[in-house]
Amino acid sequence: MLAGAGPGDPELITLKLQKRLQEAEVIIVDRLVHPDIIQSHASASARVILAGKQGYNDASFTQEEITELIIKYASEGKKVLRLKGGDVAFFSNVLDELIGLAENNIPFEIIPGITAASGASAYAGIPLTARGHAQGVRFLTFNPNTTYDENILKELAQTDDTLVCYMASKNLSNVVDKLLEYGAYSETWIAVIEQSTTSQQKVSVSTLGKFNLQFPNPSFASPSLVIIGSVVSLHEKFKWFQSGGGEEVFPEI
Repeated sequence: MLAGAGPGDPELITLKLQKRLQEAEVIIVDRLVHPDIIQSHASASARVILAGKQGYNDASFTQEEITELIIKYASEGKKVLRLKGGDVAFFSNVLDELIGLAENNIPFEIIPGITAASGASAYAGIPLTARGHAQGVRFLTFNPNTTYDENILKELAQTDDTLVCYMASKNLSNVVDKLLEYGAYSETWIAVIEQSTTSQQKVSVSTLGKFNLQFPNPSFASPSLVIIGSVVSLHEKFKWFQSGGGEEVFPEI
C-alpha cells in the first residue's frame, strides 16, 4: 500500500488510510508524516520504520534504500504500508517504488492524500484558482538542482496561472530573480507558507519586486511551500487559521 498522509495536520487523513493503518504489519514512514497519525491509528503490533529522506543530510535514507525495504517486507508476505507526507503522486518519488513493486510482481494499491499545495493554500486562505485572479494552477519544483530552459522560464514568468513551488525555500531568491529576469511583473504577489496546517504555520507575504529586499537572507523552516500569483492578495481578507508559528509577515522597506 502506498498512501499519502496529508500536509501536516494529523486530522487531514482519509478514512481508508485509517483502516489501512490498523491492518498494516509494517509501516515505512516519511519524515514529514505527523507522529500522531501513527500513534492514533496504527496497530500496536505494527513494525514502524522511520525512513525519511532529507536533502543535504547524508544520514537520511536514500530512495533506493526505501524501495528495498518495501520489497523486502512485502516479499516476506507482510502487509506493508508506505506512508508519505502530502499526496503519493506529488513530487514523492512514487515512480521508483511503483517500478520496484511491478518488477517484483508485488500487488499494491494507491491511497491519495491531501497534497501540501491544497493544505497550505486552504490554511492560508489562498484559493489556488479564483475568478478575476487565476484560471489555472501549476505545480513545480524549484530545488537548487532544478533547471528550466529559457522558453519555460519566460512562460512561467508571464503566465496568469498560480505557481505553486515545492522545495524552493533554499533557492527562493534565485527563483524570484529568474522570474523577474524573464518578464514577471515586480508587483506579482508571493507567499511563503512554513509548516503549513500545523500549530507552527507561518505565512510571509511580499511581491517579487520587494522580496529580496525584505528577505535578504531568507531562512524558512522545512517544509515550506511557495505560492506566486494574484490569488496571494486574497490571504489578508480570508486568513482564518490561527497558529503558534507567528503572525503573517509583511515587512516594510
